[in-house]
Amino acid sequence: MASLSSSFWNTASREAMKSGVFIAKLYCFLHVTTNYLGFMAYAYGPSMIPTLHPSGNVLLAERISKRYQKPSRGDIVVIRSPENPNKTPIKRVVGIEGDCISFVIDPVKSDKSQTIVVPKGHVFVQGDYTHNSRDSRNFGPVPYGLIQGRVLWRVWPFQDFGPLGPTPT
Repeated sequence: MASLSSSFWNTASREAMKSGVFIAKLYCFLHVTTNYLGFMAYAYGPSMIPTLHPSGNVLLAERISKRYQKPSRGDIVVIRSPENPNKTPIKRVVGIEGDCISFVIDPVKSDKSQTIVVPKGHVFVQGDYTHNSRDSRNFGPVPYGLIQGRVLWRVWPFQDFGPLGPTPT
């Protein structure tokens, strides 16, 4: 009877070890995937109308290109907000380092404009719907280090599933 009990515990411990190893491998795979390859981003609000729906979008973003190439004009990027590091807004790159950008500071309140040169190592981002967007017009050019990834695909809503490639600005 004792050998039956020890056989049960040996089998149970072996199965627990297999499950633990599987969970550890899955965790490592997910960690590498989300931190180095790509991630899902959730976008809501009116700042990217008409490209994105204000009621919400699930987007697939990749992290690889930011290590090997600089962002291009027209890319849609996920950034870490310079104003609140807990937020990750999604905006379009409208200016790259060295570009001279002229913009209306607050198109709702006035026609007052400003011109800046985008510094080295920065991009100028803006929402597609400029009348309702907090972007580089408010917080200035964004350093490359705050770019989390480049948006590739819209995953949800499903009827609009497909690539979100750069468009000329």
